[in-house]
Amino acid sequence: MSRLKQIQNIDNLVQGITVIAESQCSLSEQDRVVLNEVLERLQNLKRKKGKTNEQILDEFAKVIELLTKFFV
Repeated sequence: MSRLKQIQNIDNLVQGITVIAESQCSLSEQDRVVLNEVLERLQNLKRKKGKTNEQILDEFAKVIELLTKFFV
């Protein structure tokens, strides 16, 4: 996947998570912590250049793990 497409995908995910975080006033403190950690990881992933595909996939796996905690 090209770097530009990768950044666009990350931006879309960040935007979606931000909408969820801002529109759900009934989120628990733990839910907010999880969403903030996801956003932080995605922002770091977006900023870091020179990562290998394996490192990027590992980071996305961690993001998915965190999102699973939120949705389950």
